[in-house]
Amino acid sequence: MARYNLSFAGAGRVAGSLCREMNHAGHNILQIVSPSEKNGTILADSCNASWSSQPDFSDSNDIIIVAVPDLRLKEVLSELKCPESTVVAHTAGSFGLEVFPPNIRKAGIFYPLQTFSYDRKTEFRGLPFLLESRIHDVNSKLENLARSIGGDVHFVDAERRRIIHLSAVFVCNFTNFMLTAGKDISSRAGLSFELLEPLIKESISKALEDGPEKSQTGPAIRNDLNTIEKHLDLLSFSPELQNIYRYVTKAIREYYNKSVNDKF
Repeated sequence: MARYNLSFAGAGRVAGSLCREMNHAGHNILQIVSPSEKNGTILADSCNASWSSQPDFSDSNDIIIVAVPDLRLKEVLSELKCPESTVVAHTAGSFGLEVFPPNIRKAGIFYPLQTFSYDRKTEFRGLPFLLESRIHDVNSKLENLARSIGGDVHFVDAERRRIIHLSAVFVCNFTNFMLTAGKDISSRAGLSFELLEPLIKESISKALEDGPEKSQTGPAIRNDLNTIEKHLDLLSFSPELQNIYRYVTKAIREYYNKSVNDKF
């Protein structure tokens, strides 16, 4: 397996997780570029790299990974300076190759389909990496890099990648907000969120094993209007949660061909 000289633009959750894992896999991390000296130097020190606030990358880099917030991606790419021979790949799921300026010739996408945290170690074995480039050599290097850390490689164009990114928002971000709402609701009764842990684990396991569309339970699919009304009354403390409950309940009933011609 090829070993590369790598650098990172960004020192957040995605950059940190990728950088440390690639360093552990034997790649040589040269530079960490980040506007935050604190985050940048912590990450750089963890992989024997140097930190800089300026996106000027040395000629020694084989690949530069740009892992920055989506709102800053175009700005960072426009300011990035490196040789034309260096591969530059961003990690955003919602942007394609069109975001790269003309001076970056070897452009690619290196999108890990996962949620990352500062205080949790990510399992990279089998993790899907969605890759794209118009240049064969770039695709080959990005594939080698992903496989070197155990990644499961998929070559996916921009439109399909945007769709899977949207899917990820539903299954990860929206689901997590529902868990947050459930925790807040249970805490109003003085009950621990841990009481819901077996239910959460079984719900996710069943959805993965049987398919989520076959795993739906609850008052909405049963068309249990009496329970639905009681739940809405219990949510009177939060009009926002009432609205979410109404909308999701209606969506479930419509999906499973239940009548929705009522006041809910």
